[in-house]
Amino acid sequence: MDRVVGAESRVCPVTGFRVHRAAEDLVKANAVAAVVSLLLGGVAAVVVLFTRWMGAFPPEAFYQSLALHAWNMLIFWIIFFEIALLHFAGSIMLNTRPASPAAGWLAFGLMVLGALVVNRAILTNPLNHLSFQPYPPLRGTPDFYLGTILFAVGALVGVALFFATVRKAYREGNHQGPLPLVVFGAFVAAVLAVATLLVGALVFVPAFLWSAGVVPNLDPFLWKLAYWGFGHPSQQINLAATITVWYLLSQLTVGGRTPSEKISRAAFVLYLVAINLGSAHHLQTEPSGALSVGWKWINTGYLMHLAVLGSMIHAFAVPGSVEVGQRLRGYTRGWFEWLVRGPWHNPAFSSLVLSVALFGFLGGTTGVIAGTEQLNLKWHNTTAIMGHFHGVVVAGTTLAFMGITWYVLPLVFRRRVVGERWARWQPWLFGIGVGLLVLAYMQLGVRYGLPRKQPDIFRFRGLPLAFAWPEEVYRLLAVAGVGGLLALLGGALFVVLVVATVLFGKRLTDQELRQQYALPALPSNPGHAAKELPAVPGTFALCLVFAAFFVLVYLGNYWNLSRSWPIGG
Repeated sequence: MDRVVGAESRVCPVTGFRVHRAAEDLVKANAVAAVVSLLLGGVAAVVVLFTRWMGAFPPEAFYQSLALHAWNMLIFWIIFFEIALLHFAGSIMLNTRPASPAAGWLAFGLMVLGALVVNRAILTNPLNHLSFQPYPPLRGTPDFYLGTILFAVGALVGVALFFATVRKAYREGNHQGPLPLVVFGAFVAAVLAVATLLVGALVFVPAFLWSAGVVPNLDPFLWKLAYWGFGHPSQQINLAATITVWYLLSQLTVGGRTPSEKISRAAFVLYLVAINLGSAHHLQTEPSGALSVGWKWINTGYLMHLAVLGSMIHAFAVPGSVEVGQRLRGYTRGWFEWLVRGPWHNPAFSSLVLSVALFGFLGGTTGVIAGTEQLNLKWHNTTAIMGHFHGVVVAGTTLAFMGITWYVLPLVFRRRVVGERWARWQPWLFGIGVGLLVLAYMQLGVRYGLPRKQPDIFRFRGLPLAFAWPEEVYRLLAVAGVGGLLALLGGALFVVLVVATVLFGKRLTDQELRQQYALPALPSNPGHAAKELPAVPGTFALCLVFAAFFVLVYLGNYWNLSRSWPIGG
């Protein structure tokens, strides 16, 4: 059994962290709720995928499933997991009991209740088949908005508890000096969450009052403008959390150390300054006049690139952290021995590599393109946007969260993973599937203007403007369908293995945990300063390849735009 240091805590035999029972239970509860939400969203994805691929389900079923898929995958699965991450970072990594376990359970209860109310509202009333463009005059029922508010309030309570626990760690002397990089990243994500959820209250509280008949009407333009102060920034929380998990996975799998903690922290600070400006890309081509031309120029031409700079820093620092760890362990030959000799048998490591690569090449680059006013003309409201956010939230965030779960199961639940050989294949099945889906959707959107959120692209429900798509569209839809099936199989395998492990996995002793999940051995005190760490030529070479790809894709989209309409007489 774990070495006990008090009636309410134990010392993890692998990491050395003091794990308070209150924090451990909160991590478990939120992680379980996250996986349940992932399962519900995955089931709904089946209907969405086959409707888009071959028109297999009627529009009513498509819109209901799309709403269930969006809310469970994009909100409930990810935020439940992020709250679990905050409990881990704020309490376990700082060796401090949660400031108020009761507040943690209150937050969890509100979030579960909110998620249940939203799902019930979607299942029982077609008015609530609203995903992420629920603009007035579309109006759901009061319970739909109430469930959203309850979930948001619960998440705010959970974030407040994280801040209180960090303060408690300093006050009680459990932690001194700067926050560890992983905790610092979680702190940044929490700050972004507060700003996002408060704006969400400004949106959904009036919508609730409107749906209940208390408020006579809502201004559609103002509501839409305010809504994207919540809708897209909620994904920026995910971005900060994803990168935080990348750094944590690097440490756990290869003993990684960022080439410069100061620079990595500065990149997180850049997110605080500018990351939410990216939300404007949903409004770039709107004819409402809500955004002035000057504002768009400043946003897309200058300010947004502060956030891009932060992401480019992390794009170097995260793989650089892996290379540093591997070189400290002796893999120093050539530029890429550190990568070739990585622990590929560990699903957490392969999840990390795939998440970083897919996020960077597919999700990150296309976010900059969609955030550019001129290029947004070709991307807005097409399947290309679907490709972008699946590249970010699914290939990036979800795959990273799946990766860290392979450590949560043995270290927090203290269970040996059931089906370890299957677990090794899970990231590849899921990652390759999502990659195919994303690439196909981007091509369909940018080249053919295939609309998003349109269930009947084959017959257009008998409208007189219906037309036949080129044959290539159907081939690309088949590629997306096959990719989606692979991703669904990978997701289903993840859920099955996690549930089997929690229910039936062998309970691990201290000795077994040390033997099977010991952290990578590194030379004693290699130092933290960049000058004391090995150089990272392999990472530098990979970043040059990425930069060249970025430039080619960016300029290629301008070339594609120039061919869209003839200029002149």
